[in-house]
Amino acid sequence: MQHYLECISWIERLHRLFLEVIKAELDAVRVRDINNVQSLILYSIGGNQISISELTRRGYFLGSNVSYNLKKMIEAGYLEQQRSTHDRRSVHVSLTEKGQDFWDFLDTVFQRHDELLQEAEIHEDALASVSESLQKLDQFWNLARTRVPRAAEPLVGRPVTVEEAQSYFTTTKRSAVAY
Repeated sequence: MQHYLECISWIERLHRLFLEVIKAELDAVRVRDINNVQSLILYSIGGNQISISELTRRGYFLGSNVSYNLKKMIEAGYLEQQRSTHDRRSVHVSLTEKGQDFWDFLDTVFQRHDELLQEAEIHEDALASVSESLQKLDQFWNLARTRVPRAAEPLVGRPVTVEEAQSYFTTTKRSAVAY
């Protein structure tokens, strides 16, 4: 279990550190109208026209944060939005010329990072192994999410006895409560 918890800690730490690296890259070229998180969202859009819901699913960004960040990028001229012709409820976004130029800048940054990886002797096979392990963790967490024990009745809003709390975590099968 120690390695599992260490992995979780490393994932969080590396994500924060990566965002700091992107912020440093933006600061170095004095880009002030887009932030590091927005930069990653923009990069994940690439040359596609994509719906907000698909972007949320694909990038694992939180929905409200995606909407807010997309609005800011539209206002700054990096993205344009269009209603879907097939489903008027769905909104699609794509890069503007300014957005494509910024995507090209980010791609150059990531290419430079790739060169630095080689310089740091972090080889492609090691990254492939890490990527494979992270994909397995992704699959595991998606499975674990479906296997969270559910209470037979809501425990919220009323006091719970010690026995109820203990049985919540130890009982594997629950029957529906008849009302």
